[in-house]
Amino acid sequence: MSDPLTFPDGPRSDLEQTIADLLAQAQKVLETESRLRSLLRASKLVADELDLPVVLERIIEAAVELVGARYGAIGVIGDDGMLEQFIHVGLEPDLVERIGHLPRGRGLLGALIEEQSPIRLEHLRDDPRSSGFPDGHPPMDSFLGVPVRVRNEVFGNLYLSDHRDGPFSAEDQELLTALAATAGAAIDHARLFEETRRRQRWAEASAEITAVLLSDQVDDSLSILVERVGMLADADLACIVVPAEADSLRVELAWGDLAESALGRTFAPDGSVAGRALEAGQPILAPNPALGDLPLDMTIAVPVALAGTATGVLAVSRRPGRPRFREDDLRTVADFAGQASLALRLAEGRADRERLALLEDRSRIARDLHDTVIQRLFGAGLSLQALAGRVDSASASRIAEQVEVLDAAIADIRTAIFAITAAPATGGTVRRRVLDLVGELADILPEPPRLSFAGPVDLLVDPDLADDVVAVVREGLSNVARHAGATETAVTVTAGRGVVSIEIVDDGVGMPEAPARSSGLANLATRAEGRGGSFTTTARPTGGTVLSWTAPVKESR
Repeated sequence: MSDPLTFPDGPRSDLEQTIADLLAQAQKVLETESRLRSLLRASKLVADELDLPVVLERIIEAAVELVGARYGAIGVIGDDGMLEQFIHVGLEPDLVERIGHLPRGRGLLGALIEEQSPIRLEHLRDDPRSSGFPDGHPPMDSFLGVPVRVRNEVFGNLYLSDHRDGPFSAEDQELLTALAATAGAAIDHARLFEETRRRQRWAEASAEITAVLLSDQVDDSLSILVERVGMLADADLACIVVPAEADSLRVELAWGDLAESALGRTFAPDGSVAGRALEAGQPILAPNPALGDLPLDMTIAVPVALAGTATGVLAVSRRPGRPRFREDDLRTVADFAGQASLALRLAEGRADRERLALLEDRSRIARDLHDTVIQRLFGAGLSLQALAGRVDSASASRIAEQVEVLDAAIADIRTAIFAITAAPATGGTVRRRVLDLVGELADILPEPPRLSFAGPVDLLVDPDLADDVVAVVREGLSNVARHAGATETAVTVTAGRGVVSIEIVDDGVGMPEAPARSSGLANLATRAEGRGGSFTTTARPTGGTVLSWTAPVKESR
C-alpha cells in the first residue's frame, strides 16, 4: 500500500494564511459595503422629507443607527452663537424631565461650535473642555461630534455618544461627516421649502386682510389684523399699542395666550421695544423688555397708521424658550403691516367719502325742506291770517289755531333740518347736545319727545350754561318718564332778549295738590337761583304739567 499524498508544512501554512487574509478582507469589504448601504439608506431617508422639524429628527435618528451610538443629538446654532434647538434621541422622557434645561452650547459642545471641525474622543472625561453633566444625566464615555454645514455656513452640529462596541473609529467619523453633508443639503431644501410656504401664507393673508378691510361687512379691522399677524407669526402675543396719558403706552388690542394679561396694560415707553419703534418710526426686532414686565422674549414692533393721523405699534412676541424671530420675520411682518396700514387708510378714505355723500344728501334734503316746504307753510299761514279778518269770530278763532299748528310744524321742521345737517362732534353745540340727549331718553318714554328751538341758541348759550341746559332737559324728561304717565311730551328751548328758557310740557296726570319736593326738582331750582333765573312747575288746565326754567344770557352787541 502506497503512502498518502502530503504537502510540506510551510507552503500549506502560507496558503491558509493567504486564504484567511482574503476572507478577512472580504468580510471587511462586506462590512464596508453594508455600512455604505446604511449611509445611502440614511441619506435617502433624510432627503425624502421637506418639513424642517421632521428632517432634523430623521437626521439624528439616522446618525445614531449608522455609527451604532447609544445617544445622539443635533444642535441648531442661533444668531447669538449658542444652541437655539437641541433635538435628541436615546433618553427616556422621564429622564429628560429630571435633567431639566437642555444644553446651551458650552464646554465641549461649545468647542465644537467654535472649532467647526469634527471632534472624536475615546473618553469624554479625559478632555479638559468637558464640563461634566448635570444631576440626573446618564454617564457617557466615547464621543463623536461633526458640524452640519448649509451653504458653507455651520447650521448646527451632530453629537454622538457611547459607541456600542467601544470608541468611535475613523471610519465612523467619515460616515458621519458624509451624512452631515447630505443633511446640510436636506436642511437647505427644507428651509427653502418652508420659506416658500411661509411667504405664500403671508401673501395669501395679506390679500385676505386687504379684502376684509376694504369690505363693507367689517367693523373691527384692527382686531382682524392683530389675529392674522399673531397666527401667521406663531406668536404667543400680538397686540396694538397706542400712546396714552402721562406719556405712557397702552395695550389697546391683544391676541394670544397672554392677551388677557396684556390688554389694557400701561407702561413707560422708555426702554420698551414698542416705545423705540414708535419714536424711531421704524420696525424693530429686539429682546426684552417688550411690553413692560410681561414674560416675553424676542419682539417685533412695527409702527402702523391708525384712525386719522394717529400712529400705534403692532407688536408680535414669543415667550422665552421659543424659537427666536429672525431678520426675515421682521421684514415680513413689516411688509404685512405696511400693506394693512394702506388698506386701513383706503378703508378710512372710503368711509369718509360715504359720510360726505350722506352729508351732501342730507344737505340737499334740508335745502328742499327750507326753501320749499317751510316757505309753503309760511305762505299758507299768511294766507290764513289774511282770511281770518274776513270771517266771523268763531271761524277766525279756528283759523288762528291752525296758524299756530303751522308755526309749530315750521319749528319742528327747522329742528329736523338742524338734526340732519349738524356733524357729530365731541362736546358739540348746545343744540347738538340736547338733540343727542332727547334721542338717548326717547326709549324711556311712550313716544319720542317733540323738540324745537327758537332764537340763536348756539350763539347765546356758552359752554358753562349749556351744561345747565342739558341737565334741566335731562331731569325734566326723567321726571315725566317716572311720574307723569304721559303719552306726549314737548321740549322747547328758546334764546333771546337776554334770556334762555326751557319749557317741557306733558299730557300726564298733572301735579299733585301738595307735591313733595324731589331732590331732582330742588336741584333745578338751585341751578336757576344760582344764575339769577327762575324755575316753576304748573298744572295745565287740560291735564299735564308745564316745567319752565330760565336763566339770563349775555347778548353780544
